Formats: sequence, C-alpha cells, structure tokens
Amino acid sequence: MLEETSTQLSGYSYPLSPSGESSMVTPPPWHFSGNMLWIDCRVTPEAARKFLPEGLSLTQGEMNAAAVFSEWEWCSADFRESADPVRCQFSEFQILLACAHRGKQMARCPYAWVDSATSLTRGWIQGMPKQFGSVHLTRMLPVGLAGGRRGEGARLSGSLGVHDRRFASATVTLSRPEETPPALARLPLVHSRFIPSWTGERSPRARLMTSRVSGTEFGEVWSGSATLSFDESSVGSQDPDLLSLLPTETGNGYSFAYAETLEGGDYLD
Repeated sequence: MLEETSTQLSGYSYPLSPSGESSMVTPPPWHFSGNMLWIDCRVTPEAARKFLPEGLSLTQGEMNAAAVFSEWEWCSADFRESADPVRCQFSEFQILLACAHRGKQMARCPYAWVDSATSLTRGWIQGMPKQFGSVHLTRMLPVGLAGGRRGEGARLSGSLGVHDRRFASATVTLSRPEETPPALARLPLVHSRFIPSWTGERSPRARLMTSRVSGTEFGEVWSGSATLSFDESSVGSQDPDLLSLLPTETGNGYSFAYAETLEGGDYLD
C-alpha cells in the first residue's frame, strides 16, 4: 500500500519545495542598478495602436517610442544574489511605446528580450512579455581607451540577437550633458498580466497592471546622435507582427545609469 505524504510545498515561485527556498524568483522587493543605452524613435501610429490593449490610448508626439539596451545588477531584499555575479547580472532590450491610461501618461513594453531565466520568469510575474535573447552593449569603464565613458565624442553601441540571428543594433555618439533623462524613461510602465489556460477552460482575461516603484535614481545623462537598425529579414521570419512595429525614424540617443526598487504591482482595471 502506498503511503500518502502530507508535505506542504511552498515558495514565492517555482520550483516549490518543503522550505520554500528553492524558488527561482524570490519575493519582492527587488533592487536594480544598471546602465542604459536609450534611443528615441518613431513607429507608425497605426501599428502602435494595434499593440495597445483596451484601456490604453496612444500618446501623440513626434517620437512616440524608444529602443532600450541595458545591463543590470539586481538583488533581493537580503542581497543574497550579490555574492554570486552569475545570478545577479543580466542584459535586456526593450521596445517602449508612449501611451496613456485614463489621462495618465505611461509607457508600454510590447516586446522585451533578456539573457537570464530568472529575469524572464520575474518579468512574466509582472506581466512583461520577456523572451530569451542575446543582448550586448558597450561597457562603461573609468580607465583606458577600450571601455565606454560618458563624455563628448564617446561612441556607445548595443546589439540584440534572437535565435542566433541579429535583430537590432544601435550606436550613440554623445555630444552634450542633459539636465533630465528622456521623457519616456520617467514614466511608469503598464503591463498585461496573463495566465493561459491549461485545463481546457477559457483563459482568464489579461489585466492591466503597473509596478510600485521606490528609490528611483538617475545618474548623469548624456545625449547625442543615434543610429538604430533592425534586420527586417530576421525579424519578419520570426515575428511578422514585430516587423510592423519597427521604427520609421530615429531621434536622439542617451546614455545614463538608473536604479529602482520594485515593491510589487497594482491592477489598473
């Protein structure tokens, strides 16, 4: 006769375990510090609207989107990951759209790629559409000629690869310091939290949510001219919808450090 067990498995996320300590993603708050290579751009309003769910409206403006390369250090509230760099570091690429919810200006992320399973899982918990990708950008180093520095004439680059194919690349040539970060970087993000059905029942509807953020901090901001390109053949072969959202115009580029603490999330509907 098989003996039934009464073990109560627990944890904030999978994998669940007797102690709850096996979770890939720990409970918030989560602390983040990183460097960002930011490029303002424009996408066609018709395409952008198709990526905004009910409850969000497109914000009018010459530069209504951004492409963002970033590299991050993160840790839980007890800083446990900081002792193990392979756990606390990841790189990311995002496409952002300017939008509004009930008159409040916000930013929408229809696509994101990361190179860490923990970051991907954490993003899905938040409602962010993260996928795996290979993201690289110029490392900021205070000495020598090979690394990047924020200053006049500095050239900083970033690239995104997906399934071993180059998707996007960018270069920013810095020319001047700025008093404030790019406008879209100062707005809260709005996500769609969605859990698909596995039992044959109808999937719950996606719900709009935003993050509760504290400790927001921007470092020195520099801007300059930017180039941004996407390999349309690679993008189109994998995601025709994404192909429709590629930028039609490139604006200024920016380089800055950024930090925040994610405390949790709130539904907007």
